Amino acid sequence: MEFEVLYTLDNEEQFWEELDDIVSVHCQSHELIDNALRSYLAFTSEYKSEYLKTEHDLARCSFRLLESQLFAAQKDYVRMQMVSSILQEESADVLHLIVAFLLCDGRQNESTFFLMNEIGVFSRLVELIESGKEDESGLHKMMLELLYEMSRIQRLQVEELVLVGDESIMYLFTLIEELSDDVNDSYHYPLIKVLLVLNEQYMVAAHSGNGDALNECINAVITNKVIKVLTVHGSTYKSFGSIIILVLNRENETSLQLLILKLLYLLFTTPSTFEYFYTNDLRVLVDVIIRNLLDLPANAISLRHTYLRVLYPLLEYTQLKQAPHYKRDELRRLLAIMSGGGTAGGHFGSVDETTERLVARCRTVAWLEADDHVATATKNAGLLGVEMPSAMTSALSVVEVTAQREKPGVQTPSRGKRDEGTGGENVEDGDGNGNGVLLKPHGGATEMEAAEEKSPFEIEGEA
Repeated sequence: MEFEVLYTLDNEEQFWEELDDIVSVHCQSHELIDNALRSYLAFTSEYKSEYLKTEHDLARCSFRLLESQLFAAQKDYVRMQMVSSILQEESADVLHLIVAFLLCDGRQNESTFFLMNEIGVFSRLVELIESGKEDESGLHKMMLELLYEMSRIQRLQVEELVLVGDESIMYLFTLIEELSDDVNDSYHYPLIKVLLVLNEQYMVAAHSGNGDALNECINAVITNKVIKVLTVHGSTYKSFGSIIILVLNRENETSLQLLILKLLYLLFTTPSTFEYFYTNDLRVLVDVIIRNLLDLPANAISLRHTYLRVLYPLLEYTQLKQAPHYKRDELRRLLAIMSGGGTAGGHFGSVDETTERLVARCRTVAWLEADDHVATATKNAGLLGVEMPSAMTSALSVVEVTAQREKPGVQTPSRGKRDEGTGGENVEDGDGNGNGVLLKPHGGATEMEAAEEKSPFEIEGEA
C-alpha cells in the first residue's frame, strides 16, 4: 500500500486527533470516500506499532471509523470497500486494521458477514490463516475469530467449502497440539471454534437439501474433513478432544454448546472414532452432561434433546461400556428423573414425547439396565428435578442433531445457583481417588477464563 501523506506526530494524543480529522471529512463522491479510506488505512498502519499495540487499541480505532461522519453517510459503500480490500491486500499491518474493522462492524451488523460470504472472503481467510501463524501481532488470532463469526451465522457456499483441504484442517489441529502444554494460551479458543463451525458446515451441507438436484448431488459427495482427519490421525490430535470437553464444561453460550455436541455426536457414532477420547475425559464428560441436564430449564428443549442424543452413543459405543462402569447409579437416577419415573412424574409435570423416547433409548444401554432405578429416582425427587414442556416430536438421527441451532450470543439459562461457595465439583478419576478434573459450576471462572483480560473482539458470553 502506498502512503500518500506524510505525518509527523509527537504523542498519542496527536495520533487520535489526526485520526478524527481523517474520518470526519465530508465526501460527496465515491472517489472522495476511497481517498479517505486509503488515508485511514495508511495513517493507522503507519503508526500501528506505536499507538495500536493491543486489541483494545485496534477496537478503539475501528469504532472511530464506525462512529464517524464518513461511515454514517455511506455505510454500505464503506463496508463493500473494506470487505473487497481483504481480497487484495498483502500488507499484514493493513490487513490487521481491515480485519479489526470487519469484526467490530459485523458484530453490530450481520449483513457485513453475509456480504463477506457473497464475495468469497471465506477462502481468502483460509489462505491467510494458513500462511500467517508466525506473526506476533495478533492478526492470526483475529482472522480466526473473523472466519468463525462469518461462518456460524450462515450456510457457506459449497464451492468454497470444498476448497478446504485435509491439509488446512490438519494445520489447525497441529496448532492446537503444539499449544497443548499451555491451557491458558489465547490461541486455543479461536482454533477450536473454527474447527467446530467447519464441522457444522459439513453437516449442514451433507444433510440440508434445497431442492436443487445439482446442489444435492454436490452435497452428497462432500466429505467432512474434520471427522476424516480425526478418523485417520486421531491419535496424533488427542489434545483437541480434551479441550473441547473443558470448553463444554464452562461454556454459557447455547450456540457454542450445540456446536460441541454436534461434533461429539458424530465422533461417538463413527466406529473409527469410538475410542478417540481419553477414558478420563469421557468420565468428565459424563459429569458435565449429568450436571447440565439437571440444570437446564424447561424451555431449553433443543439443547436438552441434543445432550440426550449424545449421551446414548457415549455410553453405548465408547470405552465407558467397559467395567468399571462410571457413575452408573447417578446415570440411572438421571434417566429415571428425566422420564418422570415413579412419583417424580407427578412432581415435575409432563415429560415431552421426544425426551421420553431419547431417555428410553439411553436405558437400552446394557450396563445401565437395572430394576431399581425408579425407586432411586423417587428417593431423590425432592432434591433433583426438571420440569418438562408439553409433548414435541423429532427423529433420533444425525439430521435432527444437525438442525439444532441457536442465535449466537444467547446464553443458556440455569435453574439456579449451584455449588455456591464450594468452588466446584471434583470429578474423580478411574481409581476413585479424586484426582480428576476440577469442574467449576456452569458459568463460573476457570483457568482459561482468568488467563487474560477479555478481548474486545470476543462477543458477550464467550470466554
